[in-house]
Amino acid sequence: MLILSQLSLERDGRQVLEKVSATAPLGQLTALLGPNGAGKSSLLAVAAGELTPTSGSCEFDGLPLFRTHASTLSRRRALLPQSSTLEFDFSVREVARLGSTPFPDIPVAELEGLIDSVLRLTDADALAERRYVHLSGGERQRVQLARVLVQACAAAAQGPALLLLDEPTASLDPRHQHTLLAGLHELARKLPLAVVASLHDVNLALHYADQAWLLQEGRLITAGPPLQALTPERLTLVFQLPAQAMAGRIWFGLPPG
Repeated sequence: MLILSQLSLERDGRQVLEKVSATAPLGQLTALLGPNGAGKSSLLAVAAGELTPTSGSCEFDGLPLFRTHASTLSRRRALLPQSSTLEFDFSVREVARLGSTPFPDIPVAELEGLIDSVLRLTDADALAERRYVHLSGGERQRVQLARVLVQACAAAAQGPALLLLDEPTASLDPRHQHTLLAGLHELARKLPLAVVASLHDVNLALHYADQAWLLQEGRLITAGPPLQALTPERLTLVFQLPAQAMAGRIWFGLPPG
């Protein structure tokens, strides 16, 4: 499991995370929520081993993430950042195959089967032979997700693995948002995989996540099962907008009707 213990981080003289303690177990999808500037991307970067915390610790399966060599990290965790730049004229399938780079010993047939299944999960299988640079923004996002999922699944085939996703549903239409999160939820069930994804849609978290972390100004307000953690009172406090529960959903502002 991913364990954050009293995690604090300063960047450019500003406190962006303050004594965050939480756990993300294997076999679960954890949704990370909070307004812009709450510290979600910084928390994921620390969990990925890309940023060193000012104090506290961050471990996965006993591995101290920010003290572990990048080559080892690449075989234990996969990270999708908010934006991914790729200007080479690769096919979609070639981009997805890049996720296997840390695993040169995967048999070819096994790798191709993995790529096929991940392209189906991200609904990018029909794009497989198209050139990445000619895709729309939403299509590119799905292909980058496929690349990261190839890496995560290859890592999970060798032992417990960590998948970190920074706003994976950005640029996706509603159908693909639901398809992706349903697929991630199922992957976490099938593989020794802990998934942490930052989201802006509270209702997606309520529907698909096993647990939710709610951040405000770098502090963890609550962590737990979404229905217990994401109450209208807490959401109103964090997002500074009236939130109401109605018909199993959260509405900000006035609900319809």
